[in-house]
Amino acid sequence: MQIRYFAHTWLSDWNHGNAHFLRGLAGELARRGHGVRVYEPMPSARGGWSLAHLLAEPGGAAAVAGMRAAYPELDIRLFGPGAAAAAAALPGGPLPAVSDWAAELRVADVVLVHEWMEPALLAWLLQQRRRHGFRLLLHDTHHRAVSAGDWVQRLPLRALDGVIAFGESLRRIYEQQGARRSFTLHEAADLRRFGPRAGAERGSDAVWIGNWGDEERTRELEAFLLQPLRASGASARLYGVRYPAQAQARVRALGLAYRGYLANLEAPGAYAAARFTLHLPRQPYAAALPGIPTIRVFEALACGMALLCAPWTDCEQLFCAGEDYWIAHNSQEMAALMMQLLAAPQQRSQLGQHGLATVAARHSCAHRAVEVEALCAQLG
Repeated sequence: MQIRYFAHTWLSDWNHGNAHFLRGLAGELARRGHGVRVYEPMPSARGGWSLAHLLAEPGGAAAVAGMRAAYPELDIRLFGPGAAAAAAALPGGPLPAVSDWAAELRVADVVLVHEWMEPALLAWLLQQRRRHGFRLLLHDTHHRAVSAGDWVQRLPLRALDGVIAFGESLRRIYEQQGARRSFTLHEAADLRRFGPRAGAERGSDAVWIGNWGDEERTRELEAFLLQPLRASGASARLYGVRYPAQAQARVRALGLAYRGYLANLEAPGAYAAARFTLHLPRQPYAAALPGIPTIRVFEALACGMALLCAPWTDCEQLFCAGEDYWIAHNSQEMAALMMQLLAAPQQRSQLGQHGLATVAARHSCAHRAVEVEALCAQLG
């Protein structure tokens, strides 16, 4: 197949955890012999919101260059008002800017659009579909359908060939909103780049990788991360962006280390330098979209990490609670589980190895590439 994929960023993972999955999935489809080309909008020479913020980070340019070196199979094309300037100036060398959309789309079989893109792009692509005959699908890996008011109503769902949702609960929402076809495609780990790292020096007891965000899990962070770390006496390193000054002060007051932005490709090393990690679902996932873990679960388990979770319902049976990860139902339970893991290295190892085996058997980007082929076959 000739596959064309539009996403708000391929180059940046700043506040964009889904970059892991999108890059890995596109790469696996290319390895399976499909013609894959991916497009990133450049509203300015610094790119969109995520890329512009990344390039403002001290190590941002190196992160972009490192990403490009790590994903040579991705054929990235730029478009938009800043594309020409950005194409020549991006870290890692020049990238092509689209000059002829007919040449890009006339051979396409399937065009995918990530949900972060503006709805106007879908409307334009519907016009192009009439001319070129490809199948057009929306790919949603976010909670915007339940947290952003009338966002879904702005989408031309009935005109699209289908919607791909990263969980069954989200797929049902699109079905109820009038999508002609809807498919579930869970996220997964890029096992070519994520795995256990041997010989790493322990830098802390715990590591947490996640963005603070817009008050979507502030209470959860306090109850299931900060308070239990203090109660257990565990040392910890916290990575992520969009931590307000108040949150940074709270972390420092507890004697924990906030390390700021961490490039996605550096996450395996950060996991290897700790004894356990945590998954703290945002409120929209825990309440309105049960059964959808974030990419951090797949990442951590792919690296063989012992994983502790705040409450979430794995109603799609992706994993096995108690064997792939442990769940704490309150702050006191979380602190007790932290102390148990610190005192029992064999239990940590067993928990991490079980989770790693589950991901390797069922939840890699290679598995999802096969699923994409199957759903495309259903479209005809």
